Amino acid sequence: MERNNCFFCNKEKLNIIYEDDIFFIIKDAYPVTRDHTLIILNEHNKNYFDLRDKDILRLNNIIKFQKETLIKKDKSITGFNIGINQGIDAGQTVMHLHIHIIPRRKGDVDDPRGGVRGVIPSKQKY
Repeated sequence: MERNNCFFCNKEKLNIIYEDDIFFIIKDAYPVTRDHTLIILNEHNKNYFDLRDKDILRLNNIIKFQKETLIKKDKSITGFNIGINQGIDAGQTVMHLHIHIIPRRKGDVDDPRGGVRGVIPSKQKY
């Protein structure tokens, strides 16, 4: 998908809750849990593995920043899933790098063991 047709590149249509020179954050339009947010690269880039090392370090810092922001907002948050769908076969639907920050709360599912392994349901429980 080219930049002109990219949902995340058309930022005027997005409700940005934080932005710096490399990343911005929005609420997920189809949240898995309350306060599920996306960290999105400002530059049109569809691949985590193409990030420069300095941008990976910045990304790590913004993930921590968003975690702290969410915990200050909602004390019921007791965990997080952090995920990147990289490529069509991994479930990526918007071909622009974005990272899911999914707050978790005690009891939000009956048995959370296996966490992100649930992308392939038969592999979640071990």
